[in-house]
Amino acid sequence: MNIEEFRTYCLSKKAVTEEFPFDEVTLAFKVLNKIFALTGLDREEFKVNLKCDPEYAIELREQYPEVQPGFHMSKKHWNTVAFEESLDHKLLMKLIDHSYDMVVKGMKKADRELLK
Repeated sequence: MNIEEFRTYCLSKKAVTEEFPFDEVTLAFKVLNKIFALTGLDREEFKVNLKCDPEYAIELREQYPEVQPGFHMSKKHWNTVAFEESLDHKLLMKLIDHSYDMVVKGMKKADRELLK
């Protein structure tokens, strides 16, 4: 998966927007103004930070060497995924879905209702 495929998949989710929140090289994907995915556009290697349930994060890190603790987010709740050609697209989509769902789950009920 390349950056455009990643971007397209994130934007296919309900109520998702993208912006440059910190600088012109960090692209964030938000659902109702809550970040669920970040990627740097200035790196040679395509990496993405995704929100993750802490217990699931441990399991993922044990199974997949591409999944590492997030560097500039709470390591407990974020993973950095370094993408290689060999990374299974289905796994990546599953991680994006999990991140999106984690953020939605943490929203107030009124905000969740807007996504239905």
